[in-house]
Amino acid sequence: MTSKVELVIFITMKLNCIKIVFSFFLLTILACGSSKNTATQAEIDHLNTLIKQKTFRIENDWAYPTASLAMQQASQLLPPGNSGNAVNLIGNSNFLAIEGDSITSYLPYFGERQMGGGYSNDDGAIQFKGTMKDYKVTPNKNSGYDISFEANSHSENFSVNLIIFPSLKSEIILTGSKRTLIKYSGRIVPQTDKAE
Repeated sequence: MTSKVELVIFITMKLNCIKIVFSFFLLTILACGSSKNTATQAEIDHLNTLIKQKTFRIENDWAYPTASLAMQQASQLLPPGNSGNAVNLIGNSNFLAIEGDSITSYLPYFGERQMGGGYSNDDGAIQFKGTMKDYKVTPNKNSGYDISFEANSHSENFSVNLIIFPSLKSEIILTGSKRTLIKYSGRIVPQTDKAE
């Protein structure tokens, strides 16, 4: 008789555990859904102004190289807290600035070269200095913007995709003709008058 009672108690406890885990899972999903980041009208208006003026500067906190076996092996050389697919840029100078049709940038590159090109001091970073081509701005569903264009860094062509959110957070996705894709996350910062 005690084995049946123990079995019933065991099954009841197991069912209660399943209910608790399911409830926690359900609450987590509901909490994530209800905490959608809604932008204020002031944030949306400020972003609209920046995009219309076509004058803004992005500084990044993280670089996300394309994950590969070579990057995982090279990640052992990175400081603690970094990995082959996430590199902390805080404290490292980096930017992408747009002013009218002109673009300048200094974006540290972590990843693999696909072909050609040397590893000179000038090529360790992606440095745009010139005019953008095929600049397109598309409003997105988050009251932000998707921006795409083509730009050159030394002898390499890049497709550039920016995602700008009303909170002024940003994502940059660069696809080069000679390097693997890299993504950056950061935010729009006030323009400075200093020369780059």
